Amino acid sequence: MNKYSLAAGLGQCSLDYLSFVDTFPVEDTKCEVSPWIIEGGGPVATALVTLSRLGVNTRFMGLVGDDEAGGKIKHGLIAEGVDISHMLTEKGGSSQTACIIINKKTAGRTIFWSRSLKGECTVTEAFLKDANILHLDGLMEDASINAAEMAKSLGIPVMLDAGSVRSKTHELIPLCDYVVCSEKFSEKYASSHNKTLSQLTASGVRFASVTLGSKGSLTMIDDRTFYHPAYDIRAVDTTGAGDVFHGGCLYGLLNNWPHEEIIRFATAAAAMKCLKTGGRAGIPRISEIGEFMSAMPLMGINGLAEFHKI
Repeated sequence: MNKYSLAAGLGQCSLDYLSFVDTFPVEDTKCEVSPWIIEGGGPVATALVTLSRLGVNTRFMGLVGDDEAGGKIKHGLIAEGVDISHMLTEKGGSSQTACIIINKKTAGRTIFWSRSLKGECTVTEAFLKDANILHLDGLMEDASINAAEMAKSLGIPVMLDAGSVRSKTHELIPLCDYVVCSEKFSEKYASSHNKTLSQLTASGVRFASVTLGSKGSLTMIDDRTFYHPAYDIRAVDTTGAGDVFHGGCLYGLLNNWPHEEIIRFATAAAAMKCLKTGGRAGIPRISEIGEFMSAMPLMGINGLAEFHKI
């Protein structure tokens, strides 16, 4: 990878408030939680933070309000070395925030989030100047489609973090070279994960994956499907794992690695994130990922057993 490689990203950015509970409370009760942890979040923003920690130049376009949360979101990205010169601030707007409650026993989390911003980003060639890849999450649908069309005209490959099926998802997908989707997306998009992958690649996507949490991931390239198990870890918090997985995939694509190596690397990066609380605190450096992959086992037989349930 050229040391001047640049990843541009358009999408969500958030300020996350995270805390732990022993068990989820029933309705109409009070529940004491652990002290709140506050940090930046959002699918594309966190993927770019991952790339920045791995040594890639990054540029982000997103929307915040002129409130305290917006200031903290910007500060968090600047501290990670992400170029935010193309971010937009909506006067009088309330930035996206999320309250994330994590189950201590399972490391699973429930997210309550709000976003009252009304604006859309306008993508220009200046935003994409010198970019080697564009990353999208599709939330701002028209802006995402415009960005993908512009990227294609400039010969810049596009990756989509497909977390939810939206009204214009079917317009956006054919403009993307790589799609990594959540299990929730796949379940709504097609009748099975294999059919999701087949439909995505039939739309012109060169590389399609479904992330399955602790069950690993399923990937299709050129009509060939392969399964990759998860790493055998004791997760603390799964918040942001998918975002970091995307960052790992982007890093591998920028390096022109074999696809199996890309998935293994992304799986390791996401697993390491899960060892710490929050979407960003556990994002590793490149040397740490190599050490982790050498030392930590994959799920092995248990993972393969899960494959047959997919």
